[in-house]
Amino acid sequence: MITPLRAHTGIQFCILILVTFFFFGCKQENHKKDPNVIYILADDLGYGDLSSYNSESKINTPYLNKLADEGMRFTDMHSTSSVCTPTRYSILTGEYAWRTPLKKGVLWSYGPLMIGENQETLPKLFKRMGYQTAVIGKWHLGLDWVLKTPYDSSQVNKNKFGLIIDYNEKVIDFSKPPKRGPHNIGFDYSYIIPASLDIPPYVYIENEKFTQVVSDYTPGSNLEADYDGAFWRPGPMAKGFDFYEVLPSFIRKAKTFINKAKDDRTPFFLYLPLAAPHTPWVPKKQSKDISEAGMYGDFVSMVDNQVGALISYIDELGLKEETLIVFASDNGPYWKEKYIKAYGHKAAGNLKGMKGDIYDGGHRIPFIVRWPGKIKAGSISDNPNTLANFYATMAEYFGTSSKAIDSYSIFKELVELDHIPKINAIVHHSSNGHFALRKGKWKLIEKLGSGGFSRPSSVKTVAGTSQERLFNLENDLTEAVDLSNEAPQKLVELIRTLDSIKRLK
Repeated sequence: MITPLRAHTGIQFCILILVTFFFFGCKQENHKKDPNVIYILADDLGYGDLSSYNSESKINTPYLNKLADEGMRFTDMHSTSSVCTPTRYSILTGEYAWRTPLKKGVLWSYGPLMIGENQETLPKLFKRMGYQTAVIGKWHLGLDWVLKTPYDSSQVNKNKFGLIIDYNEKVIDFSKPPKRGPHNIGFDYSYIIPASLDIPPYVYIENEKFTQVVSDYTPGSNLEADYDGAFWRPGPMAKGFDFYEVLPSFIRKAKTFINKAKDDRTPFFLYLPLAAPHTPWVPKKQSKDISEAGMYGDFVSMVDNQVGALISYIDELGLKEETLIVFASDNGPYWKEKYIKAYGHKAAGNLKGMKGDIYDGGHRIPFIVRWPGKIKAGSISDNPNTLANFYATMAEYFGTSSKAIDSYSIFKELVELDHIPKINAIVHHSSNGHFALRKGKWKLIEKLGSGGFSRPSSVKTVAGTSQERLFNLENDLTEAVDLSNEAPQKLVELIRTLDSIKRLK
């Protein structure tokens, strides 16, 4: 006979079992619904390179056009800098890099890891949510190389804020791989090259290990050129390193990672920063002469083809519906006026300037997001945004607070067609450290000159004139008409707004 007390205890136990099963069952079911996330970052791809952005492009990009047709295309997205390292920093931290000691330019070959281990990052956010995390591609955020001793201060390149930009390569002990890198900021798996494909050392590093011994030395390539074409700098190189195979190698590794990750119960986050179409422009034989924009155009076509192959692979694995794909560029194109004249191709579209510049051609970029069933196919966003916003966007999706000072969620903009976002002022930054502010249709540029690679980079102020310029991008996308004298109140307002954002900590 079962006593009432035992019966009551038994009922409580059964209820506990049911509640536990329901809770964990729901949690697992919800967990399965979390999307895999793949963030593909092209290198130096221009706003006008993709034909989905520029109908007059001389480059055919059918696979990225299809991605835009299947997702949302942003027409007013901006990298947080017009050069490599600071934009990558912002994507992974949600913070403008000029808040760090990197006030201009980029890290070079052997600068130390610039993201601290205690700093919040995008991969750490994903890991807290139970994701597998991986980075495959161009790193360019510094690595802690093993140094030979002794060495002197002349072999260390610091900026005036004390940040080590580079060490002399003679100081580096290539018998040992770097001590700190992607794993220290939240990536479970990594397969990277240290910096741009034209900056030594030329070696793959997989999970903090060299894949080949760094025993060769390249004399460089196309050194007489103006940092374009098949250009790369002289320096240490791994045995058998092939510049023409870097892009396909990253795509192959991405496929391998995705294929392995799909069999696990947890979703994955893959950050895939390509080293193309940044120099060296090294299209493989089957990609040569398939565009009307020379070696660069052929290399962009190769990027399109390789990314298309990766997306097709994802779809063939049955992961299309459960995978959010982002495609972006880290800054504008390195595409000079002589090439515009030679090929009739405007890599930055009708925007002013190029990579490095404070003008929109330096930082307005293609940005496409596909998430079937969540983001309407063929939709377009014309709202100003920056790449720093991805951290807060994913934080909102996960229902957690954002810890990133310069990141604002665009999640509702992605999934709600009638959502009207709050337009925040966004800051632009050039390679030489010039600032600009965008707020609505207005753009303030703080100094004269491009602040980058276009000439003149800087201009001395003439007596009685000011450095600041003001443009209405709604009517003047080419930044041709300075309205600072016609709208002095707006100019003062934007100067104050920029100053207040700079003071945030």
